[in-house]
Parts: sequence; C-alpha cells; structure tokens
Amino acid sequence: MELLEIIAIAVALAMDAFAVSVAAGLLLGHVTARQTFRLAWHFGLFQALMPILGWIGGLTVRPWIEHFDHWVAFALLAFVGGKMLLEAVRGDREPGERVDPTRGWSLVVLAVATSIDALAVGLSLAMVEVSIWFPALIIGLVAAAFTVAGLHLGRLVGSVERLERGSCALGGLVLIAIGLRILWEHGALGTPV
Repeated sequence: MELLEIIAIAVALAMDAFAVSVAAGLLLGHVTARQTFRLAWHFGLFQALMPILGWIGGLTVRPWIEHFDHWVAFALLAFVGGKMLLEAVRGDREPGERVDPTRGWSLVVLAVATSIDALAVGLSLAMVEVSIWFPALIIGLVAAAFTVAGLHLGRLVGSVERLERGSCALGGLVLIAIGLRILWEHGALGTPV
C-alpha cells in the first residue's frame, strides 16, 4: 500500500474526529492548550489503536476467507463509507455533546465513537495482507492533527452543520473509492493495469 493511499485512508477516518472537534470548539468557545492536547491525544490514540485491533482480528479469520477477502475488505469499506454518506445526506449526526468533551467519560466515549470506523479499516487491511504498524501511526497522527484544526476552527465557525455533513460525505466517498480500488487490484472489476 502506497503512502498516498494510507494518507487518504487516514484523512477519511479523521473526518469524524474533525467534525466532532469543530462541534467541541463551538461548545467550548474559548479553547485552552490543555483542552486541545487532551482531545487530540485521545482521538489520535484511539484512531491508531482501533485499526490495530481490527487487523489482529482480521489475521485470525484470513485463512478461512482468503479466496474472497478482497470482497470482504470492499464490503467493510463500502459499509462504513455508505453509512457516512447516508448520515451526511440525512443529517442524522448530532452537532456535539452538551458537556465539556475534553474531560471524563464524554472524552472516552467520543474517542471510541469517532474511531469505530478505523476498526473496520484495520480488518480490511488484514484481508489484503498489509502490515498495520505504519498505517496505524499515520492514521493516529492525521486524526490528532485534524482534531487540533477542527477544535480551533469550531470556535471561529458560526454554523457547524454544513461543515460536518461535507466532511462526513467526503470521508465516506474516499472509503468507498479505496474499497473499489482493492477490488480492481484483485481483478474483481477487470484486469488491473
């Protein structure tokens, strides 16, 4: 897997963290360095750990599904990407928590919620036999960077709904495109060039 693909996956996965961070910035109004660090650290850490967990899970089932693993990888990415697109179109997403999202259980819940998609990506990477360590590092760093940017953008932006929808839709499209590329590379959509 090329660095550009890893970065594309990382950016797609970071869209949830970005959207939540923008909402957190709106809620907080004034954002301190401590709040920025806490949110970026937790979002980045969970985004890095979840693909590793998915990858480990994928290694245990790979021998049983290696003849159709590319379809499993595509299905997982298409499901997550489709879910993100549907949420963006319907506007199902909540604009943010009503408590300080950089503290306590709300921080942990948000970190887990924004990184669940990364679990499926890790499973997908195991199916196509990609080592997880470098992608997990990039995914975590990109999520942390997007969190910092989103948090500080949130305090500058008056309305978060359109920004959240756009970032979620973009993330969904990127995941689906990567799933289609996996199918193409395995010859499921014709002969790869």
